[in-house]
Amino acid sequence: MALQNRRSKRKPSGGRLRALQINRKHSRAGVPTLTKLGKDSRKTVRVLGGNVKTRVLHSDIVNLVDKKNKTQSKVKILKIVENPANRHFVRRNIITKGTVIETEKGKAVVTSKPGQHGMINAVLV
Repeated sequence: MALQNRRSKRKPSGGRLRALQINRKHSRAGVPTLTKLGKDSRKTVRVLGGNVKTRVLHSDIVNLVDKKNKTQSKVKILKIVENPANRHFVRRNIITKGTVIETEKGKAVVTSKPGQHGMINAVLV
């Protein structure tokens, strides 16, 4: 069964809600990308309206912004320290928005969505 971006079939009390409409193609959800740490690889995906998203499948480079010095540079990701989205993502080396990563210049927080944006941007902590 496909994932759907729709309301729950249950009320907060646990009772059932009547379906307003049947499943439609436009309300299908995409498969999560789960960007991993590794050699660079990307994939382009056609989305609703004929638009295109670039998904990062693997990456070991990040666009790092240092707000103190107002500089930007591409640096290597050494390891994943923490992931507030899911604690098991650290063990699996999965990068999402909000992930704390260790880089050559220090710890940083990922500010972009690698599964939708096409690159990994981060800010030094």
